Amino acid sequence: MVVILRNLKNVFLVTELRKKLLFTLGVFAVYRLGTHIPIPGINTHVFSQLLSRGVVGGLLSYLDLFSGGALKRFAVFALGMGPYINASIMMQLLTVMLPSLEQLSKEGEHGRRIINQYTRYLTLGLSLMYGFSTALLVERTEGLAISPGWSFRLTTMIIMAVGALFVMWLGEQINSHGIGNGSSMIIFAGIIASFPGAVIKIFEKIRVGGGEEMFWAAILGLFLLATISFIIFLERGERRIPVQYAKRVVGQKVYGGQSSYIPLKLNSAGVIPVIFASALMSMPVAIASLLATKIPFFKIIVQDWLRYGGVLHSVLTAGLIMFFAFFYTAIIFNPVELADNIRKSGGFIPGIRPGKRTADFFDYVLTRVGFPGALYLAVLAIFPGVVYLLLPQLPTIFRGISLLIVIGVALDTSSQIEAKLIERRYEGFLASGRLKGRR
Repeated sequence: MVVILRNLKNVFLVTELRKKLLFTLGVFAVYRLGTHIPIPGINTHVFSQLLSRGVVGGLLSYLDLFSGGALKRFAVFALGMGPYINASIMMQLLTVMLPSLEQLSKEGEHGRRIINQYTRYLTLGLSLMYGFSTALLVERTEGLAISPGWSFRLTTMIIMAVGALFVMWLGEQINSHGIGNGSSMIIFAGIIASFPGAVIKIFEKIRVGGGEEMFWAAILGLFLLATISFIIFLERGERRIPVQYAKRVVGQKVYGGQSSYIPLKLNSAGVIPVIFASALMSMPVAIASLLATKIPFFKIIVQDWLRYGGVLHSVLTAGLIMFFAFFYTAIIFNPVELADNIRKSGGFIPGIRPGKRTADFFDYVLTRVGFPGALYLAVLAIFPGVVYLLLPQLPTIFRGISLLIVIGVALDTSSQIEAKLIERRYEGFLASGRLKGRR
């Protein structure tokens, strides 16, 4: 513990790192403030009752987790990072499908800036569409809108769209001036914000319920410990590809002749597939849940097909997660480009010919390593939904997707902080002195 506290103190001894951390915490404070400012014209008491209903309660509570409680309060940040994430998904798919965007993505920083600008425009369009659709759905729920009409629709649409754009801007500021991973950090902050309330509810149940509630709390603790250990164990797993560099003679000096390796993580995509899949599933489920209050057909869809933990919902979520795991890994690792860079550096993989054979080898290894990683993400995402059907009292933050996002973002942030400390000859962030991958 003393070592951990000393290493934590080292974080604030580095001026640049201290400024980045304080700036990120300041952004979190602004974001949390926005999640408590309600949109005018909404009867929040009626909306809270809607959240407690069996048909829509579980689904909207799940969506509310990723907005940091903003959806439950119908605050200006109720859309959260949803429009920006959906816009990013669309742009990445279009980049693969359209040759013009694919060529633009290869033009370095200039091309990335243009694509990011397109993503912002698309985020604006989606935010306006989501805001207007939400206003229409609110009007159809009796007693939820205080003064229905076009004035309410336009006001709600503009406020929600501006709130979504501001949240997107906050994430970009974390990327530019904070510790990075802006979108993931915003979602991370929203999930962590519900942690104290969940813990307080558990202790309150133990105090009131006595021995029986204490037994369920112990089961919950063991379940959490096993899930967290499982996530960390697989997140640190990697396959190391050895690379041998040939010797080169330049003048009177000999260069090269060294051995290195390329680490391929079991889960190279991190929490991005989970966030993308949750974003794509959230809007159709939320719309169907709200329509279920008026149209019986949508009530059947929500209760029987798209309910949280249901068969169809679990299958769709698992399929989207596995798709985005392979898709995002293909964006990060280009086997042909990686093999070409190794060949240009005078390196080779022992037993593999340089060039096309090396690229084929990387493609084979990425598929073999990526499949269990994608399967692990899918199982972790749908298994807690099944547990929720057996244990409805399990808080949303303690389910698989929430834990995966929190632990994944925490590990990435720790690695970045550790790299900054080691650059300045401080000990690593953790007591071990260095985060190590599990081979």
